[in-house]
Amino acid sequence: MTDTEPAARGPNPNHRGDLTRGPIMATLLRFSAPTLLANMLQSLNGTVNAIWVGRMLGGSALAATANANVVMFLVFAATFGFGMAGTVKIGQAFGAGNVDAARRTFGTALGLCVSLSLVVALAGWFGAPALLHTMSTPPAVYAFALAYLRVIFIAMPAQMITVIVGMALRGAGDANSPLRFMILAVALDVGLNPVLIGGLGAIPALGIAGSALASTIASTLAMLAFVAYLYARNLPIRLRGRELRYLVPHPAELRFIITKGLPMGAQMLIISMAGIIMVGLVNREGATASAAYGASLQVWTYLQMPALAISAAVSAMAAQAIGAQLSGRLDAITRAGVVLNLAMTGAMTALLLLFDRPVLELFLGSHSPAVDLARHIQFLASWSYALFGVTIVLFGTMRASGTVLPPLIVLTIAMYPGRLGFYHVAYRAIGSDAIWLSFPVGSVIALVLAYASYRLVPWRRQAALPRVMPARA
Repeated sequence: MTDTEPAARGPNPNHRGDLTRGPIMATLLRFSAPTLLANMLQSLNGTVNAIWVGRMLGGSALAATANANVVMFLVFAATFGFGMAGTVKIGQAFGAGNVDAARRTFGTALGLCVSLSLVVALAGWFGAPALLHTMSTPPAVYAFALAYLRVIFIAMPAQMITVIVGMALRGAGDANSPLRFMILAVALDVGLNPVLIGGLGAIPALGIAGSALASTIASTLAMLAFVAYLYARNLPIRLRGRELRYLVPHPAELRFIITKGLPMGAQMLIISMAGIIMVGLVNREGATASAAYGASLQVWTYLQMPALAISAAVSAMAAQAIGAQLSGRLDAITRAGVVLNLAMTGAMTALLLLFDRPVLELFLGSHSPAVDLARHIQFLASWSYALFGVTIVLFGTMRASGTVLPPLIVLTIAMYPGRLGFYHVAYRAIGSDAIWLSFPVGSVIALVLAYASYRLVPWRRQAALPRVMPARA
């Protein structure tokens, strides 16, 4: 089967979200670019808001946002897994040409995640003091963090609706619509932050709560505009009339989303917890090492983005191919994702290493003693993100078939006995370089195990099964 062979079954060829036709590489590039841009905008939004908070309110307020963001990341990790599970099944339904099944899955995912977000928002408002005490938040930071966190919890339902609608549309083959409303949310957030933090005219200065309120207003307005756009353009996942009953989770749909979503969310938690442990190890090396590593993390955030966007696009394309019973395209989709990741992540890494000093000086200042150490870290570890990206792409294809436990096991092995085990064995011999070299060691282990899983785990058998999606009774 060639890249351009048309689907014998599946979606309407005139449907703009059909990812089962045309040259695979061109489709993948076109589909992943908006997701990559949305991810970059989200990171830039966080960076700019941190600058506003730090410059207008000081270091304690900035530390407060960091404490609050750790909590919010953990909350969103599980919901991300549920949303990704919904995206996979929606993609399969669109590949099979069953729009009603896609809407049924979307309704269940939206109903589940919004219900959970309402519960978490309420619990978070009242439980924020206990959460911050559990995290040993310093007294100087506590009051700032409490005000910020409580307002951010209020924004959770609106943010969750935006996330789930965006992920569902990507499953349906539309990556451009979520980007439009990410741009709107970021523009509002960045613009409102200084106004609500410091006040303007009749608007009082709200301090750290103003930064959180800016995010809440921006996410709420963007969500309302997104939903209005969904119906105004009659996008395929919208629910009307009797379809609104799909918001009450259907048992079979709910079972799929929870059983597949929990391992996907756990993958994020595994990576996050390993990252927290690494920060603790770096902190033992002193302030210069901490500053150098902090700057490196800022840079690595952007190095990871191509792989994450490409993996999401590969997953959506593979899910539609599975739904259309075109499993012969899966290896070609994976190869295209691997090549595109190596090209994009490799190019970004090469540019970083060529211009590492000016890039790192943006975060550390030109006279910081941490600049040279940060450059050393970059040369030892940055290239490993291209390898890790290949792992993430392989997982994207496997995820599209509903295979989620092997990736979780691989990441757990690579992060803990792999990365951290290497550190403990090598530290006595090479000192702090054991920390930086643990990144490529973990990436190599993950890649080897991921490739073995891709070749040996019988996920293709699951992908080749016919997708029978009856209408809801």
